[in-house]
Amino acid sequence: MGGVTPFTTIDFPGRLAAVLFCQGCPWRCGYCHNPHLQPREAAGVPWQSVLDFVASRRGLLEGIVFSGGEPLWQRALGPAVRAIKEAGFAVALHTGGGSAARMRAVLPHVDWVGFDIKAPFDRYAAITGVEAGTHARESLLALIDSGVEYEVRTTVDAALSLDDLHCLANQLDVMQVPRWVLQKRRGGPTHGMELVRLLQPGRSMTIEWRA
Repeated sequence: MGGVTPFTTIDFPGRLAAVLFCQGCPWRCGYCHNPHLQPREAAGVPWQSVLDFVASRRGLLEGIVFSGGEPLWQRALGPAVRAIKEAGFAVALHTGGGSAARMRAVLPHVDWVGFDIKAPFDRYAAITGVEAGTHARESLLALIDSGVEYEVRTTVDAALSLDDLHCLANQLDVMQVPRWVLQKRRGGPTHGMELVRLLQPGRSMTIEWRA
């Protein structure tokens, strides 16, 4: 693991939780909050130490969050999630949907997903440096079909034009995503409520701004 945050009230809605940061991500988003977690190989926290930590938090925490990096890039994600569930914790997953196959495999063991949509599905390379839109779309469809609670959010990067955001809003609306959160990147625009007013009309999907 790339690291552990022992306590959070904001990363798993409605639950007191800890965050496990997975090491490695195939994408290179310019606004990444955790660029030190992008390389797959790096010194980290041994899994047994993580399990010992989790065991010490029984009765104190309600949930464990898998974040990153990109958790779906980890071959051992499935067994790790099941181990946490067997320890008696609810599980949340923060992901960009980098592997639809692993997404489908892990969803039966997950209680909530924070899904980061980067761009319109045909424009992923502009943000991530990789043509990954098909993976993200298939992962989101699997999530929607699963019945697991989720939040879809997008960081408003300078590489995304207003036309891009309109296109993405249309794509999510057609997929019947009920709620879409636009969030400010560090040092990014502060005109989020104006964006919401421009994007919201005529949609059944609720659009929100998170500074």
